[in-house]
Amino acid sequence: MNCNQESSGRRPWLRAALAGALLSVVAACGASDGVSPSAEPTPSVPAVDDPIATPVDSTLPPVPVDSSAGLPPDSIPAVDPSTLASGMQPGIVFGSFGMEATDLNTVHTGAMRGGGITESNIIPFLTAIRAKGGRLVLKMINGRDSYVETNGVFDLGKWKALVDRFRKVNLGPFISDGTLMGHYLIDEPQRSAKWGKVISQATVESMAAYSKSIWPNLTTFVRVSPTWLASSPVTYRALDAGWLQYTSGKGEAAKLGAAEVSAAKSKGLGIIMGLNVLDGGNGSSKVAGLSPGKYAMSATEIRTYGTALLNQTYACGFYNWAWEYFGPTYYSRSDIKSAMADLSNKAKAHVRTSCRQ
Repeated sequence: MNCNQESSGRRPWLRAALAGALLSVVAACGASDGVSPSAEPTPSVPAVDDPIATPVDSTLPPVPVDSSAGLPPDSIPAVDPSTLASGMQPGIVFGSFGMEATDLNTVHTGAMRGGGITESNIIPFLTAIRAKGGRLVLKMINGRDSYVETNGVFDLGKWKALVDRFRKVNLGPFISDGTLMGHYLIDEPQRSAKWGKVISQATVESMAAYSKSIWPNLTTFVRVSPTWLASSPVTYRALDAGWLQYTSGKGEAAKLGAAEVSAAKSKGLGIIMGLNVLDGGNGSSKVAGLSPGKYAMSATEIRTYGTALLNQTYACGFYNWAWEYFGPTYYSRSDIKSAMADLSNKAKAHVRTSCRQ
């Protein structure tokens, strides 16, 4: 099994039944650099005959035990789509990787998705996101790194071929009204362990240029720190924004956030921020993370780190990693729900900053 393979969005009872089976698989995959796998589950949209669709994963990671887990879902008030999807929402988007449209509410207003999203089901999925007044960042390579690799090395030709599938559908209305917030080009290009060798900053810019040649008004993101992007003399004309996915091991959140904002500004880039809530804790939560030796963040950590990052008015969005693994249990804890709600309110009160600087 590919260590970056996405889960399939199963129901909680199946997660529990299969939890033990993944223990040996996670151990074999090993820990990442603290930013964790970047794949997503299959969306709840009509099935399609897609020859490269992600196969269903028969294993899932163990879930943390908490007395507040399994609480009935809150009553979610109806959301007027015009308050979010039209771009008239207050503040900046607050979301998580791997959420379905049905998971969006007044707290979680956005999702980052990729696995299982194809040219055949993207319109129903975007329509469902729009109906909830949400915003989507879309990864167009179907979720898994292996789809854009040849002999373990990143293959730009394969990447372009997967992106080209979406030429067949009219994404324009969803780009115009803000439902489709941006194109997530690639994950962690700086990691040679992930891609066989580093994907250069020049290649990242060329990927952004390719996206802009198809969708000129679609914001382009790459999930890598602006300091890495700024370490190259490349001038970014097509790439719009970098990404800070914070973990406790990266140092003081306020200082890191300020440094990344400074780097982004130096290259004319925007920045999305967010927390690695599943693997980025300091251990105080005593909740085992997804990866061996890692810990999920405590509610106190979420508030502390998240507030420090959201104090950066330059941030244009806030996306947490990740919902799709044990999100339905971890995110349902009463303390975590309260912390997430607090950060979401801060995101709503945030200056409405553009990701396209």
